[in-house]
Amino acid sequence: MYYPAKFSQEDNGYTVTFRDIPEAITCGDDLTDARAMAADALLTAMDFYFEDRRTVPMPSVQLQKGEEWVALPASAWAKVLLLNELVHQNISNSELARRLSTRPQDVQRIVNLHHATKIDTLAEALQQLGLRLNLNISTI
Repeated sequence: MYYPAKFSQEDNGYTVTFRDIPEAITCGDDLTDARAMAADALLTAMDFYFEDRRTVPMPSVQLQKGEEWVALPASAWAKVLLLNELVHQNISNSELARRLSTRPQDVQRIVNLHHATKIDTLAEALQQLGLRLNLNISTI
């Protein structure tokens, strides 16, 4: 999934902001550096939503002037979808663990952005919430 990021040229480099994720703001010495920092800032900002157990805003569908797409890793995107549904349905980690017939500690890892989780595990967690994870590809 991709979020639009605004790259604003400043005297000493670029400032990058995300209109959909206001917590994500960064800068870079040049455009290449700013793009790398933007990807890191976007992923790091997701931590705030997970820590506070808040719904992550969906990305806007069109770019505005001065914006570029910044990718959120697919594994993080699947976890964002899971978090949003857990919040929407008001399902606790303990309840999801019960539905998955596993321990709450296992679910804690599933909803941790920094823990590698198999896509099948995320698909099963979403299924327990009444959803199906669909993957697709598109041309760039």
